[in-house]
Amino acid sequence: MTVSTEVVQPHVMSTYGRVPIALERGQGCRLWDVNGKEYLDALGGIAVNTLGHNHPKFVPAIQDQVAKLIHCSNYYNVPGQEELAKLLTERAKMDKAFFCSTGLEANEAAIKLARKFGVDKGIANPVIVVYDHAFHGRSLGTMSATANPKVREGFGPLLEGFIRIPANDIEALKKATAGNPNIVGVMMEPIQGEGGLHPMRAEYMQQVRALCDANDWLMILDEVQSGMGRTGKWFAHQWAGIVPDVMSLAKGLGSGVPVGAIVAKGKAAEVLKPGNHGTTFGGNPLSMRAGIETIRIMEEDDLLAHTTKVGAHLKAKLQQELGSLPGVVDVRGEGLIIGIELNKPCGVLLGRGAEAGLLFSVTADTVVRLVPPLIMTEAEADEVVARLKPLVQQFLAE
Repeated sequence: MTVSTEVVQPHVMSTYGRVPIALERGQGCRLWDVNGKEYLDALGGIAVNTLGHNHPKFVPAIQDQVAKLIHCSNYYNVPGQEELAKLLTERAKMDKAFFCSTGLEANEAAIKLARKFGVDKGIANPVIVVYDHAFHGRSLGTMSATANPKVREGFGPLLEGFIRIPANDIEALKKATAGNPNIVGVMMEPIQGEGGLHPMRAEYMQQVRALCDANDWLMILDEVQSGMGRTGKWFAHQWAGIVPDVMSLAKGLGSGVPVGAIVAKGKAAEVLKPGNHGTTFGGNPLSMRAGIETIRIMEEDDLLAHTTKVGAHLKAKLQQELGSLPGVVDVRGEGLIIGIELNKPCGVLLGRGAEAGLLFSVTADTVVRLVPPLIMTEAEADEVVARLKPLVQQFLAE
């Protein structure tokens, strides 16, 4: 018997189209619902559960921190902030970090930073370049930067100060910005997670980096979904050999504990001053410990190399088993962020997947998204394909 959300959550706002199951516990890449049914987790809380569930190193560290101090206030120094900021900036080759609690907050902070950067230069109406298919959040600011009309509809008037262009077209960027003295930055996702897992090409990111340098614009990279080892490097943009001016992080940074950040370099790291931005919960001792322990465990267990290896195995297996099926448009991704694009909307597969004991998501209507914990084994990856293949075959035959 499945659990009906209408029955068990009558006092919760209906803001999500939920699959009618209720999860109770997890171990590794497995989850169990309140009725004892087991699921293989190929979603990882939407790229959040970096270390899977009930990790034997992570959980004791979090329990230790809970017993010491969960929250104080940013009125005071939080030692973990400097420790985590050092870990992130060293791995990103950047300079300073600001901590918040979510990806939306991180992107909102990045937008504010870019606007302040422009105002400080005498630009009264700063403009940020954003992209088709982009998703940066659902606050008024980040929603205005987001492309999806389903996200934006009904919440106008939206924030001004954005121009939108197609991805991977440097000439389109040059044309859209030509003669505009108000441009302050270019904001992009190295892999557009909610937009269908479309990657920015390495050459394109290099071209944008050069154009930003030439015009004194900030290159702002939203790595909320693609960062923290998801692609096999700490941050997806590192495949292009570039360094952004501003980078937003969240999701996998805390392995399930809410933590977000912006990391900045050079002049961008000095823009926000006392009073310009802040947060009550951001940078609290518990979330900082979660970030620190996530990075420590990832390095101890060599999860970047593991992600590259298992991700390549999973992608190859998907291409082998699904790639030639009529109706499969593409199998794409890097590391353990993989999309299978179909030729028609496939949201119905979420419920069917749960019935088959497999958790994943559908993004941009037609793309099956796999973002499992980075601890997933090759055997578990094979199991994902074995459970997913008949679902896709049956769906495409309908």
